[in-house]
Amino acid sequence: MDSLGCALLPSTCALCGSSLPHLSSVPICEVCWTEFPVQSGDLCSRCGDKLDAPVLAGPTKIGLCRACRLAPPPFVRAVAYGPYQDRMKAAIHALKYDRLHAVARGLGRMLAEAIAQLADEAPTEILVVPVPLHRSKHAERGFNQARSLAFHALAALAKSHPAWKLTQAPRTLMRQRATESQFGLTPRQRRLNVKGAFEVSDPAAVTLKNALIVDDIFTTGATARAAAKTLMEAGAASVWVATLARASRVYGNRHGTSAQFDDAEENFELAGKLPDATLQGSSIYSSYGQSSF
Repeated sequence: MDSLGCALLPSTCALCGSSLPHLSSVPICEVCWTEFPVQSGDLCSRCGDKLDAPVLAGPTKIGLCRACRLAPPPFVRAVAYGPYQDRMKAAIHALKYDRLHAVARGLGRMLAEAIAQLADEAPTEILVVPVPLHRSKHAERGFNQARSLAFHALAALAKSHPAWKLTQAPRTLMRQRATESQFGLTPRQRRLNVKGAFEVSDPAAVTLKNALIVDDIFTTGATARAAAKTLMEAGAASVWVATLARASRVYGNRHGTSAQFDDAEENFELAGKLPDATLQGSSIYSSYGQSSF
């Protein structure tokens, strides 16, 4: 029946374009599902980013990235399933922009694996808070991909970790103002873009509670920091973060790009410092071959 259906209604994999041998509500071939990259290597023990230097052995050596060393985030730890590249990037794009909602189930299982990394250290009871969309963005897109991923992730975790009390709290955090897309913004612009963007709908519901923020992609951490800060200010006992994918920052030498200097500038600003030399270097390099805006 599948063969006849595929002959009459041929379909192709949304990621690689190969013909699908079976009728399926999820247009991704079995081969592509096996080719999703998994996060590996030396990672920051706080935000999960790839470290710019190897972790050295010893009781005093903590594997923290530059951003977390200069300005510790308000969340305890952030984890992700894999890097934002290749099949992962294409699948997230298919979910968010092509509205292939069925893809959320498979991606949700991957998010569940990411969340499971916290099982040994996170609290036994935790509120799961998807990063919200502003109502205008939700109306435009028609759904919130973070909420869809969280729903399927929790369904998987209910089977793999039945003793872990993970409670869905999709209306806990609200985006009180529309923000522009984070795509294409520098780290500093991202931080300013989401500053004060979130609020807690019912502070009493999070007071002394532990929260897990979930989203599709962790890039510079601006959104995660802003959301976690809002929850902590509302009285949360702790905040954790889990995303499907992690976009790594790029660290270079002194002759780096303006984006790298923006990254350093953001970290110093978060820490309440003013890096004169770094800012001077940023203005020099940002004017070379690209817009200064």
